[in-house]
Amino acid sequence: MNQMTLAIMLFAAMYILLLVFSEKRWITALCAAAVFMITGILPVSAALPAVNWNVLLMLAGTMMTVELFIESRMPVRMSEQLLKITPNVKWAIVALSLFSGLISAFVDNVATVLMVAPVGLAVAEKLDTNPIPVIISIAVSSNLQGAATLVGDTTSILLGSYANMSFNDFFWFLGRPGICFAVEAGALATVPVLLYLFRNENTRVESKDVTEVEDRVPTVLLLLTIVLLIAASQFPEKPELTNGIICMTLGVIGTIYEGFKARSMIVVRNVLTSVDYKTLLLLCGLFMVIEGITQAGVIDAVAAAFVSFGGSSVLLMYIMIVGVSVLLSAFIDNIPYVATMLPVVTGIAALMGISPYLFDFGLLIDVTLGGNITPVGASANIAGIGILQNNGYKVSTKDFIRIGVPFTLIAAMVGALVIWVFYA
Repeated sequence: MNQMTLAIMLFAAMYILLLVFSEKRWITALCAAAVFMITGILPVSAALPAVNWNVLLMLAGTMMTVELFIESRMPVRMSEQLLKITPNVKWAIVALSLFSGLISAFVDNVATVLMVAPVGLAVAEKLDTNPIPVIISIAVSSNLQGAATLVGDTTSILLGSYANMSFNDFFWFLGRPGICFAVEAGALATVPVLLYLFRNENTRVESKDVTEVEDRVPTVLLLLTIVLLIAASQFPEKPELTNGIICMTLGVIGTIYEGFKARSMIVVRNVLTSVDYKTLLLLCGLFMVIEGITQAGVIDAVAAAFVSFGGSSVLLMYIMIVGVSVLLSAFIDNIPYVATMLPVVTGIAALMGISPYLFDFGLLIDVTLGGNITPVGASANIAGIGILQNNGYKVSTKDFIRIGVPFTLIAAMVGALVIWVFYA
């Protein structure tokens, strides 16, 4: 058995185990990486260099800052202010959905749902309306806008690192509108969909609640993270770990400050435990495994297979990549899929003699959106459904699909079209 065949078999086995044992994905990925080294597919000396430490530092630091931001109650205060300008339930749902999308452009999608969903529940309870579609709308909207900025989602960070893109590049890239514009176009296209789905919800909204925010330091730190990432993007020759150090430093500063302010280590402990170490370890294992299948020639072989099937038509290839990404991400986790497919689509572009960004951006947008087709396609959906269940509401697959499918299809088509117009 040659190395490529063995690498494909091991990679397939890992993916199956990732799906079957979703709670143990980090263990599966690390064990797979170990097997790749034991079999000689991945040299031991190449394992640690394969890990993108900048990505891991960015994620860890952002998670810390976001936890402080949530605890400050600022997101709830912002939601209340938003509700004061909406005329009825229908527009309140649209506003909450767009608001959750705006937050998720800078904050993890699951954290966004945890912030905004309680407000949605309160609104539904006050107006005696069904909260299920409200929370589902918030969840699917948070998934959409994670691709808008460099720090919006793990997959965005993966793309930024792989394509060497700065924070600014997500807004303006190579003299053209960046991926953010495609995401926002998709988001705006979903507004008529939501208005139609909730066309009968015309009860007036009255929000007199005022949440007091006594600590604005976490908000400042989150804004400062964005500002410094933008500033760092002005220096193309900066050290490789610059973005990671920025995010991590601000996360640590915020944690220490809050600890001293509270005169308690409980705050520090809560922040440190909020970091999703399992996702970080999952990424470590995936980086090593992907380096292994790359060295074994699997990535090049898959890219060649795509090209042989799609021929020389860039449009057909783009449709294939977008369609497959939407479909698969409805059932599998988008982090390992994006980590695997980025080198594949880049290889396809190289074989076709074109720039890789058309395929890279199309991949990211539609993987991000595809998770909205099913209740288990994205962590934010699972979190939203969990909140509903904890409050005594039973969510059926039909309830979710009624909103998720039309939302996904319109946003995916519009976003993919915008990317095609600017980068084909």
